[in-house]
Order: sequence, then structure tokens, then C-alpha cells
Amino acid sequence: MPENKKIKDTALGAWLSSKVPALAAKVGDLLPESGVLGVVKNLVDKEPGVSTEDKLEFEKLKQQQEVEAQKQVTERWKADMGSDVKLAKMIRPVTLIALMTMFMVTMVADSMDNWPFNVKDSYVDLLQVLMLTAFGAYFAGRTIEKAKK
Repeated sequence: MPENKKIKDTALGAWLSSKVPALAAKVGDLLPESGVLGVVKNLVDKEPGVSTEDKLEFEKLKQQQEVEAQKQVTERWKADMGSDVKLAKMIRPVTLIALMTMFMVTMVADSMDNWPFNVKDSYVDLLQVLMLTAFGAYFAGRTIEKAKK
């Protein structure tokens, strides 16, 4: 299984070191797949000394890095499916079923007027984030990886 590279160890990191060294020093030790690439892109876009061509080059490298991160996720999923451990194979579908069940039960219980059940907004937000993340990774992740190839 491939090891997680820090930004400074990637082609994107080399580009940052040559074009925006101060920014490379700040973000070089972060992991690209931890959601930091969007933040770095915003910082590069606001950097006054970076030309439009360099920004386009950065965008291309950023997309390549995202594809690489998705490949690593795919490799982890393949390793899970090839495992002899039943839990490793079932964790994703069971998580989706549990989230969907929790959503349906909460929705029905909250809609009953004669039952004193109210869902706090913080739980609604949490369930929303969990469902978007889980369903997005499970269904959209593989589709996006195929489209970028």
C-alpha cells in the first residue's frame, strides 16, 4: 500500500518551492489528502507575484495530486476487500445502512406531532456531514476517479 506523502515530497510541493517558497515552507509538512489543497489554492490565488500561467500550472498539479490521493483510497479499499477479515469488507455498507436507518428513524420521529421528540440542530448538522461524506465517498468517489482518467 502506498505511503502518504507530504506536500513537500510531491510535484506540487516542488512547484510551490520554486514559485512561492514562503508558502511552501508553511504547508510543506501537511498531507495533501487532509483537505488542505483547497486552502493552498486560495493562498496561491491571492499571492501577488504568481502569474496567471503559474496559477494554471498549479491547478493542473493540484488535480494530479487529487487523482493520486483517490488512487490511494482505491488501493486501501482493494486491500480491505481482499482481506480475510469480514468486518473490513462489511464496514462501508454497514456504515451506510446505519446512517440511512438513523436518518429515516429521526425523520419519522421528528415529524410526529403528538410525540414530544425534537432533534437538536447540531445533530442534524452532524448527520448531514456524515451522510454526505460517507455516501459521497462510497458512490461518487469511484465515479470521479474514472472520469479524471
